[in-house]
Amino acid sequence: MGVTTVTEEITTSIPPSGMFKALILDSHILVPKLMPQAFKSIEFVQGDGGVGTIKQTNFAEGGHYKYMKHKIEALDVNNCYCKYSLIEGDMLGDSLESITYEVKFEAAGAGSVCKMTSHYHTKGDLALQEEEIKAGKDKASGMYKLVEEYLVANPDVYA
Repeated sequence: MGVTTVTEEITTSIPPSGMFKALILDSHILVPKLMPQAFKSIEFVQGDGGVGTIKQTNFAEGGHYKYMKHKIEALDVNNCYCKYSLIEGDMLGDSLESITYEVKFEAAGAGSVCKMTSHYHTKGDLALQEEEIKAGKDKASGMYKLVEEYLVANPDVYA
């Protein structure tokens, strides 16, 4: 199994705790609300949101994918840090065994910077295509910006 590691930073005008609550702790509520064209639902399959929890994301009808499951490996609410793995779903395709994400929101001026490290675990010696990684990063950036816009328009939601 090979591992490809990619890092990314996304800057936002929202403080770390607000982005962390919206994108990590309450993603099952907020993401389908903001992006119903892409996400049908996010449900807890096991656990209550803490370490060991498995969440299933169900994509909207007619989309490219049907579902994916994430498992929370580590969670530090006080430091706005979460480590979780994509363990099942058609997003993994024929080339990926799993993807592990480490996400940390840190203060940056009045807002925050999200530092994300993604570890792509491939099956066998398969190599990931750069276009596949870029497409995933672009989708994540788009979702973060959409959440930021929502929180700017609704400043009391995760204050």
